[in-house]
Amino acid sequence: MAAGRSAATKIDWAHITSSLGLKGSTATSLQAFKKRNDDARRKLAALNQQPQTVDFSRYRSTLNNTAVVDEMEQHFKNFKPVTYDVGRQLKAIEAFEAQAVKSAEETKGRVDVEVAELEKTLKNIETARPFEDLTVDEVAAAQPEIDKRTEQLVSKGRWQVPGYKEKFGDLSVL
Repeated sequence: MAAGRSAATKIDWAHITSSLGLKGSTATSLQAFKKRNDDARRKLAALNQQPQTVDFSRYRSTLNNTAVVDEMEQHFKNFKPVTYDVGRQLKAIEAFEAQAVKSAEETKGRVDVEVAELEKTLKNIETARPFEDLTVDEVAAAQPEIDKRTEQLVSKGRWQVPGYKEKFGDLSVL
């Protein structure tokens, strides 16, 4: 147990938060855990400083019924604190931590791919020529479905785009 206590005192909470880049609810949860950890360590230190012996002779001199004191002293001497095997809980925590790290790495990979695609798109937008400078052939090369639709309309003898007059009005009056 002493090894566990010494390891707990060596945790650099600020380094954990900064090195992992924790923000938002994760950082808040970590700070709340640190506070609970500090409170528990403080309470444990206070309890360890209190006397842990019982003066049964004083109780025998004060109480008339010494049989009760003898019985309590016998129970006190025979008392063995229950020990718990926390190995199973620690394994579950380690498995959860491993899964969380794996999930975070997968998310980071997906985010990195998306950021790279967005940077490529942004660079394409920044280096693109203005729309006014594009030729019909360049627009058709960029969006082949426009050229196909135009050919389809012309082959049916339609020279105007359906719905154009309704949306933009009739410009033939001008």
